[in-house]
Amino acid sequence: MKLIISGGGTGGHIFPAVAIANEVRRRFPDAEILFVGANGRMEMTRIPEAGYEIIGLDIAGLQRSLTPKNLLFPIKVMRAVRKAGKIIEKFRPDAVVGVGGYASAPVLLAATSRGIPALIQEQNSYAGLVNKLLAKRVQRICVAYEGMEKFFPSNRLTLTGNPVRTEIASGQRAEALAFFGLDAARPVLLVIGGSLGARTLNQATATALPRLQEAGVQLLWQTGKLYFPEAGKQAAPFAAAGLQALEFIRRMDLAYAAADVVVSRAGALSVSELCLTGKPSILVPSPNVAEDHQTKNALALSTQDAALLVRDAEAAATLYDETLALLQNPARQQQLSTNILQLARPQATATIVDELLKLIPNA
Repeated sequence: MKLIISGGGTGGHIFPAVAIANEVRRRFPDAEILFVGANGRMEMTRIPEAGYEIIGLDIAGLQRSLTPKNLLFPIKVMRAVRKAGKIIEKFRPDAVVGVGGYASAPVLLAATSRGIPALIQEQNSYAGLVNKLLAKRVQRICVAYEGMEKFFPSNRLTLTGNPVRTEIASGQRAEALAFFGLDAARPVLLVIGGSLGARTLNQATATALPRLQEAGVQLLWQTGKLYFPEAGKQAAPFAAAGLQALEFIRRMDLAYAAADVVVSRAGALSVSELCLTGKPSILVPSPNVAEDHQTKNALALSTQDAALLVRDAEAAATLYDETLALLQNPARQQQLSTNILQLARPQATATIVDELLKLIPNA
């Protein structure tokens, strides 16, 4: 079996793509899997770290503001489609999977124009532009939320949930505490602003460091690359108290295992991981996303008492009041954990691969 997986840009696209690839390889150890991403984006390093080959396209998205760069966009798309076509003709895949992101469009356009079966995996409750534009060209669209008929042809939809790395829920607390150098007798807070970091969460967390120290709370704070230099300096005086600023956490399985409470953005991948790990969570949706879809993701949990929701505009004033109150209330933590576990879809990745195999003759 030969498969191309295209897309990326953020961890929310990359990690589901890797989960799909891992499931294919688990079933078919000899499968050849090639990733196609966008040059300069994080998939060009994260995918090889996961053990897969990747080829980059020179493609970027439209700028939201009026800029001369937008005049070059159609030319870049045409060039990327031509290169994607050459990649496809050389590799000759049995099927192509698009997970969203800049590189997904050229690859899916090139593949479907050659009659190669294609599947889209949409992570969010509000469909991305690329996926909406390509929906009628592909055979199957796997979604994580109900009601996606408003974006996609209903006869091509399958509700699967989001693919999550299965190992994310396999971490052991004792190993996790040892890995991060944490004290088993004190509570642990995990703060994650997505793979690129989140300014609001970082500013609120930096301000709260003295309060966390006073409360005896330990901290694993994923800041993102851009924010790490400043956050590292802010956290350094509190290191002896177990308050750690980390640029990027590769062992998220251990981070979740160590955490008593998680503060997070509400990206689709983060929400799916929190459901699978059953962690008591406070979600702070990013306001800087299409159609405010992170708020919709967060409401899907908070309306079922499966997580707490703090608006981004209110985070500076109230986030750490809510966080410290939850850390000091084990009964409330247990209630949120029980409820969020009910929303998990642990078979999502397997179901997506089942749908993919239906598109490949003699698979």
